[in-house]
Amino acid sequence: MTDWLLGLVPQYGLWLLAAATFLSCLALPFPASILMLTAGGFAAAGDLVLWQAFGAAAAGGIAGDQLGYWAGRGFGARVLARLRTDPGRDRLLAKADALMDHRGIVAVFLSRWLVSPLGPYVNLIAGSTRYGWPRFTVAGVAGESVWAGLYVGFGYGFGGNVEAASDMLGSVLGMVGGAGAVVALGYWLFGSGRQGV
Repeated sequence: MTDWLLGLVPQYGLWLLAAATFLSCLALPFPASILMLTAGGFAAAGDLVLWQAFGAAAAGGIAGDQLGYWAGRGFGARVLARLRTDPGRDRLLAKADALMDHRGIVAVFLSRWLVSPLGPYVNLIAGSTRYGWPRFTVAGVAGESVWAGLYVGFGYGFGGNVEAASDMLGSVLGMVGGAGAVVALGYWLFGSGRQGV
């Protein structure tokens, strides 16, 4: 399916990109990241306009986040109960719920790009717990902008070499995640040490 979708990028580029990011933000299995890298490559070749590819990817993601949030607002309890019947989803939902409890705005921002598998579930939980819509939207727009910027930008920078761009981006995100974990651990240790004094 991925090869078929990649073949459609030159013909339906921006619409396909927006649809893929929209659907991926609803937890549907669409290769949005690969399509964003590919769109960046097409922009480098002059077949797409870079800022339009970025805008389409970000707009699709933002729209998907908003639909997930409002679905959580309207049907949250029922949807979450149904999703929790699968043990894998239940674990993801438990992580997303814990993130919202402790660090709502940070959880929304980071779940757009750094821990993106949690994103659709954070949307539902934010809506169902009635997390403030303005804060959710600001954090969501910022996070989707980072997500689209990274993937379309790396695709552009690597001139369409999707495999090399994907490998490099995976390494960069791994380093960012690792550095964030070290900072969080240091913060926690520092806080624990001060409480013991």
